[in-house]
Amino acid sequence: MRRFYLQRTEDESGVSGTGRVAEGVEFDDGQCTMQWLSHKSSITVFRNIRNLKSIHGHGGKTKVVWIDSDPLETGEAKPA
Repeated sequence: MRRFYLQRTEDESGVSGTGRVAEGVEFDDGQCTMQWLSHKSSITVFRNIRNLKSIHGHGGKTKVVWIDSDPLETGEAKPA
């Protein structure tokens, strides 16, 4: 499991703002949960980080910033 946040440089909708706009967790099976940090907060579950990026990436205006390293890159095995 590893944590991330969304860093947004431009707010196309005028709702979520810019800067650090959401935080989330990627679970060992690849599923992700994300919570918006704005005054209109919600929590959403995504099948994987690719789906999350495809919905909220806004053509590169929003980036996923990993707080924790990838267990596969550090040599830690993910549970089966």
